[in-house]
This record gives sequence, C-alpha cells and structure tokens, in this order.
Amino acid sequence: MRAMIVDDSSAMRAFLRMILKSAGFEVTEARNGKEALQALQSDELPDVLLLDWNMPEMDGLEMLRPMRANVRCNAIKVMMVTTETEMVEMSRALGAGADEYVMKPFNREVILDKLELLGLTPQAL
Repeated sequence: MRAMIVDDSSAMRAFLRMILKSAGFEVTEARNGKEALQALQSDELPDVLLLDWNMPEMDGLEMLRPMRANVRCNAIKVMMVTTETEMVEMSRALGAGADEYVMKPFNREVILDKLELLGLTPQAL
C-alpha cells in the first residue's frame, strides 16, 4: 500500500514516515498542498493521504477541495492530521472530503487505529 504525507514540518513528516513504513506502507511526501496536488498527477496514486491543515502556499483544506473534485483521486482516503481542535474545523474538513481526523499531538497507535477504520489494515505492527 502507498501513503503520502503532506506537512510543512520535516519532523512531523519523519515521525509519520516511521509509523507508516513500520506498518508496511510505501511513503511519499510533500511540503504543502501545492506540491501534493502536483504529485497526484503521477500514475501511482497513494491509498491514503495524511494531510496537515496549516501549511504555507496551499493549506490542507485548500488542497482537499480540488483533489476531491478530481475523479481520479476519489478513491484516496484522506486523514487530516492537524493542530485544529475545534469541532467546527473538524466538521469543515470532513465536509470538504476528509475521511478521518487526527488532532496533534498523537501517537503511533492513534494513526494505526485510524488506518484500520479507513480499511487500510497495517501489514506489520
């Protein structure tokens, strides 16, 4: 299975990469929504996209809308991974097309549990 991490924090990308690789995912990364949308033009789409909200150039919510408008990307599961903790923000993200929502800080088990909820059972725990 393939995953894409979209986050402007290199430390957060490294932490998520470690979790995903240990669960058997091939991982690609982008530093913002603009880079991620460009990467989604490739032939190999990820099965899941872990998406930060607050990023420069194009934030996660701005990226999510055109991604969901592209029929080619409809099967990609999207997990928002963000510091936005208000219920109204969670509702906005889910309304824009996110499938799951994780609030920072989190741990490995939270990410693995959310992957299972999305039907992406990790290969190695």
